[in-house]
Amino acid sequence: MFGFLQKQPLIDNATRQWLMDIYAWALRHFGADVFYQESILVTPTEAHFPGRADSVHGMAELVFEQVKRHAGVAHWPTRLVPPGAFDPDIPQRLELTGAVRGAKGVAPVAVDPGHRLTITYQPNMVNDPEALIAAFAHTLASYMAALAGDEPPGGRENWPQMTEVLAVFMGFGVMIANTAYAAPKTGCGSCRMPGAERASYLSQYDLTYALALFCALKGIPQGEALRHLKGPLKGYFRKAIKEAGRDGGTISCPA
Repeated sequence: MFGFLQKQPLIDNATRQWLMDIYAWALRHFGADVFYQESILVTPTEAHFPGRADSVHGMAELVFEQVKRHAGVAHWPTRLVPPGAFDPDIPQRLELTGAVRGAKGVAPVAVDPGHRLTITYQPNMVNDPEALIAAFAHTLASYMAALAGDEPPGGRENWPQMTEVLAVFMGFGVMIANTAYAAPKTGCGSCRMPGAERASYLSQYDLTYALALFCALKGIPQGEALRHLKGPLKGYFRKAIKEAGRDGGTISCPA
């Protein structure tokens, strides 16, 4: 009888532990010092994404470079190309000297286009900046995860899901959670403009919990994230930040 009076956790224990394991794994491989001293809560605002461009590709390039900077990977040799110029059959490699992420990263002096990490985008996303930011962050997280020395929690079969959480760890949780696909209550999903939505792999609630972990670990007041979250996630985030505050204390950080 007394069990009915107990509050149920927001997510199941296995998912919560998996999220915490990803954070611990990321802290170990991609710099706890970078996370605590350099990472910020990135928001879809002029403060973090200033400027305008006079073309779709120019705007995509502007946003991409800003995402790289906020992710701590501004030193990566990359090039952004429109879909028609991207060949998915060409293998992509990322060769770095120095730190993978953060201010200690070393930018190469000169890299020819053929040896740059080539990334593309969906032009329709330029009209939805949050989706574009989230897609770029997820793509960078995927390449960053490949540089780790061991398998991520959950193994490679959960790679898209794990790297989505890694993008939240990098500071992009607001946009990642806001743009996680949720099936419409009425109408049809196919009525939306093709390419305007990013591919998402975890639920918006799992991703919001991952964002709450980020804020708890960084000591970021909940209001800083709350004001930018879409309405349906606000109440969940308020509850998640309370649980995440307890969970964050159990994540082992490297010395």
